[in-house]
Amino acid sequence: MSSDLPVGGPSEDAVHAALATVIDPELRRPITELGMLDTVSVEGATVRIRVLLTIAGCPLRDTIVQDTEAALSAVPGVGRVEVDLGVMDQEQRDALKERLKGAGGRRGIPFNDPGSLTRVYAVASGKGGVGKSSVTVNLAVAMAAQGLRVGIVDADVYGFSVPALMGITQQPTRVDELILPPVAHDVKVISIGMFVEGNQPISWRGPMLHRALEQFLTDVYFGDLDVLFLDLPPGTGDIAISVAQLLPTSELLVVTTPQGAAADVAERAGAMAAQTGQGVAGVIENMSWLESPDGTRLDLFGSGGGGAVAGRLTATLGIDIPLLGSIPLDVALRQGGDDGVPLVLDHLASRAGIELVRIAGALARRPRGLDGLRLNVTPR
Repeated sequence: MSSDLPVGGPSEDAVHAALATVIDPELRRPITELGMLDTVSVEGATVRIRVLLTIAGCPLRDTIVQDTEAALSAVPGVGRVEVDLGVMDQEQRDALKERLKGAGGRRGIPFNDPGSLTRVYAVASGKGGVGKSSVTVNLAVAMAAQGLRVGIVDADVYGFSVPALMGITQQPTRVDELILPPVAHDVKVISIGMFVEGNQPISWRGPMLHRALEQFLTDVYFGDLDVLFLDLPPGTGDIAISVAQLLPTSELLVVTTPQGAAADVAERAGAMAAQTGQGVAGVIENMSWLESPDGTRLDLFGSGGGGAVAGRLTATLGIDIPLLGSIPLDVALRQGGDDGVPLVLDHLASRAGIELVRIAGALARRPRGLDGLRLNVTPR
């Protein structure tokens, strides 16, 4: 092997260029930009580096080591890689937080910044059992697969289900008061379910719910997202009101089934926008039909509910509210939720998968207003 190595081993420039491709799995930024690279030495064909972890118990330390070894081993001239792990001291962690959140570790909700281009979709329903959470995770994963930076806040504190649907079992990493959300299928996710033992219930009143949501939006570091989804609890209760207060520019995505009774209550969830000042991005009809083996469609829950909700909201709000799509029943959708692998990953060619990807593409292509934003450009 040594006969194939360049004389003198790899160049330091090539080594540093390779290290710049190593992405921290939680922060999703190169370790070279985060102050995690402590020392680098090149001796012949051997490269020795020391990487500083944010905390001693970093759950993804093995991933960092493996990714670093893989990046360096691909450099011409490298015959041996040695990775030593250390831990940041408080001064280094403070510097990291300043890199991530600005001078002084600025608090506040970044999605409310005047310059933010993140689209925030609050996925709502009038009643439970319409598949709102399944729709949320599949839309998020489909957008991430299209190259967008996506996050999910599981705001259904009482009925949290997003971690299971995404196959997440690890807890978030805490760097002092900063919370780093786990990443699954290229989507950053935070949920109260990540902070409770087993399947314990949450019994909180309104102020506690508001504070939990506020902390998720201020203390969790999502980075620069293209899209943020909030999976709301059904109805028009405390969390729905808190989302409108904390994220006034968020837009509602109303999920319903074709059934008339479900459509009636879904309309109330969307009509809440008239009181809160939020926008409504559209209506999604789930469980629209079941395709039998001979190709015929069975309307198990009736038909027309999604279109009815869109029409009524258009009349109530005075603006056009589109029916974004109709998703058929699919056993694979349920199975994917049980397995923690969303349908759009494993059954992309299914009718439900095709429709979910189409809806995700339509939402991703919606223009984001630049009116009033400073672009920081100057004429030459």
